[in-house]
Amino acid sequence: QVQLVESGGRLVQAGGSLRLSCSASGRTFSSYPMAWFRQAPGKEREFVAAISWIAGNTYYTDSVKGRFTISRDNAKSTVYLQMNSLKPEDTAVYYCASRTTYGLVPGADKYHYWGQGTQVTVSS
Repeated sequence: QVQLVESGGRLVQAGGSLRLSCSASGRTFSSYPMAWFRQAPGKEREFVAAISWIAGNTYYTDSVKGRFTISRDNAKSTVYLQMNSLKPEDTAVYYCASRTTYGLVPGADKYHYWGQGTQVTVSS
């Protein structure tokens, strides 16, 4: 069993920055990718970014490229999402997810473990 716990979400003004953290515990999955998704009210869950554990390869959705950075600290089993130049449309619940197969993919159905989410609200 894998447990993922997100933290760091809060209310921030447009143009501001936040860093989300996702702490992982349980089953060893150090070789497998981790990702961030988000879900705004009334919308489907949306892929944000993913990172491989070993090579540190990353993959972003177009709307966050140049503003968000995903990173990881393997020693702490933690994945981060640094979010800069935040916009009101970034408002959502942000979820951390992991999958048990290789490859950086955007589909939510390809991820097997999920955290409970952390709320990010960007005011205009």
